[in-house]
Amino acid sequence: MDSIVGIPVYNEERYVAGVMREVKRYAEHIVVVNDGSTDGTAELLRQAGVDVLAHPKKLGYGASLIDIFKHAEQCHYEYAITMDCDEQHEPQKIPDFIAAVDGVDIVSGSRYMAKSQTQGTPPSDRQSINRKITAIINELTGYELTDSFCGFKAYRVDALRHLRLTERGYGMPLQLWLQAAKNCLTVREIPVKLIYGDASRGFGSGLDNAAARLNYYMQVIERETCTPAASPCCCNGGKCCCEKCE
Repeated sequence: MDSIVGIPVYNEERYVAGVMREVKRYAEHIVVVNDGSTDGTAELLRQAGVDVLAHPKKLGYGASLIDIFKHAEQCHYEYAITMDCDEQHEPQKIPDFIAAVDGVDIVSGSRYMAKSQTQGTPPSDRQSINRKITAIINELTGYELTDSFCGFKAYRVDALRHLRLTERGYGMPLQLWLQAAKNCLTVREIPVKLIYGDASRGFGSGLDNAAARLNYYMQVIERETCTPAASPCCCNGGKCCCEKCE
């Protein structure tokens, strides 16, 4: 199975060397998007000997994922696996994602399935917002997700060609789910471990405030569903995803 692992990175000098070593054990092809890191990340990536797409300045998590998707398409990979570089995703799960993507368009990791394990104490506001947003995404799309934000995923690259992703920030996965439903992409979740080892890690750009973060996510959803170009979600009974449009 011709696949590539894509990893967005921003100021991860604490983790990047160890993560790259582990990922190399399970993946032949790796591409890292260095999103304008200002610490020693770039040099550590050079030492790791992986392919790097470099942003001259920080563009955002969503922008990094979009570049990974474009790279996978341009290089004619059949599947793309995405994961984070903060040791919250376990590289040994990569073969599970590759196996699970056979027959579906997107395999999404879930930290909240019955079989998911927990390591560390996740911030309560993150869990609360995830539950709220996941419920909204499920209502709009007809999917039955348990975790709408997990960045550990596998994609069939041909399916990604149907999407027109533009959201550069952390809300890009929400745009992705809504567009996936509009294009009738099939989805499967598999359990991954919920790992939180560094309580000091934040979102930046004012999103560390829970209310501001929730408001931003709701804006992403509204922009994607309530536009003149919005198309019906075939996974939602052929109805428009936006109540305002009904």
